[in-house]
Amino acid sequence: MMLNSQGSIVRRWILQEAVRLYSKVLGSGRLAPALSVWASRCALGHFSTSRSQYAKSRALKPKKAISEKKLTRYFVDHRRVNLTAGSGGKGACTFLSEPRKEFGGPDGGNGGDGGDVVIKVDQQVKSLALVFPLYRGTDGDPGGKKNCYGRNAETTYIRVPLGTIVKENGKVVADLSTQGQEYVAAYGGAGGKGNRFFLSNENRAPMTATPGEPGQQRILHLELRTMAHAGMVGFPNAGKSSLLRAISNAKPAVAAYPFTTLNPHVGIVKYQDHEQVAVADIPGIIRGAHVNRGLGISFLRHIERCRFLLFVLDLSDPEPWAQLQDLRFELEQYEPGLSERPQAIVANKADLPEALANLAALRSRVAQRVIPVSALTGENIGELILHLRELYDGYLLTEERTGGQPVRW
Repeated sequence: MMLNSQGSIVRRWILQEAVRLYSKVLGSGRLAPALSVWASRCALGHFSTSRSQYAKSRALKPKKAISEKKLTRYFVDHRRVNLTAGSGGKGACTFLSEPRKEFGGPDGGNGGDGGDVVIKVDQQVKSLALVFPLYRGTDGDPGGKKNCYGRNAETTYIRVPLGTIVKENGKVVADLSTQGQEYVAAYGGAGGKGNRFFLSNENRAPMTATPGEPGQQRILHLELRTMAHAGMVGFPNAGKSSLLRAISNAKPAVAAYPFTTLNPHVGIVKYQDHEQVAVADIPGIIRGAHVNRGLGISFLRHIERCRFLLFVLDLSDPEPWAQLQDLRFELEQYEPGLSERPQAIVANKADLPEALANLAALRSRVAQRVIPVSALTGENIGELILHLRELYDGYLLTEERTGGQPVRW
């Protein structure tokens, strides 16, 4: 204790001497009291020279997981938009007047064209939530004197996700299914003509200039149909979201009540040869969905873009084969031939006690291959992933034979 007190006294004396010398050099004693207090606190150990001891932690805080209920506010799969393209600029009516050239003739330039409104596919956009209900293109600049033309207006872009369908009066006018694809939704008006345009031998001093034409107006409906290779179809609480979490990197909400999933989720299944298969978790379908019961048609349309289907059945149900019949019936009523696409039957919840007897009854009534899995324990997940790759390879082979371009992720 004696040594520590003596050491602090020596440090305090050294710091006080340094303060005195600094104040003497600066020629002012104003800083001396403050520096003296700082020196005494340093000597007593009130301040630490270690910045890391008192520094705030700069570690990035993990983002909070958004609940499924809040996520529905951001996911929008249909939007009605009112589009008005830009109008053209008016033409100028001027005459050239310079020294020694008083009557130089008409020199009014034409106006610029109005801006178009273009819908463009952006793969980074995942929802129509950022699409506004009203768009107005920019107008072209008016013409000027000395034959100066007005500037054409810039194009207004509406960025939409991959798989967006554009409808007008119930008819499909554009199918945006490739990255960077564009569709001119509304054309801008042409610029007006200046009086220079009307110059002729019969009319040497035209006084005519036309205004720009108005832009095109349209009301369009945008619908998003999920672009995925496989679509998981099943009744509510069949375990589709849990199965998607088990085979891919997606993290949809999971709970023990029906209609947990309120919007489609897409997960990516990666293989060692760098192939990627996109699997969509379609919200639960109920009996009568084709007549818009439950979530109904609003999510049945997401299945249209899937190349092959995964029928997810609940083995805890006493009659899982009845689920398969009802699911195929709803798909067929919505779109004929939809239930006949390449498919696999996945019997989920194989870890339950009653699953073994229900699985045997299901296989006796279904001629197709049935893959029993358990999303909870991971049973037979590898077999499902391998079978999913077989369906994907068959899809690629079919596209090559027909001369199409397969969708890759």
